[in-house]
Amino acid sequence: MGRSSTISSKGQITVPLDVRKRLGLKVGDRVEFVVEKDRTTIRPVRAPENPFLKYVGALPAFSSIREANAWARALRDEES
Repeated sequence: MGRSSTISSKGQITVPLDVRKRLGLKVGDRVEFVVEKDRTTIRPVRAPENPFLKYVGALPAFSSIREANAWARALRDEES
């Protein structure tokens, strides 16, 4: 038989240490219970990947909004 845990009066369970390690769970992490037909699975809730991360560094860094606006104006002038 696999690992087991007892449900408390508040509906809480303790996830065994080896299962926490296997799932990479730390204090404060969230888990979700996925129910599929006659099977229920526990898995970590992972934030979806930010789709904009691939654009980090694509533009120069600006020290002020004025500098950023000047850069944008220069681009518009070059494209005309």
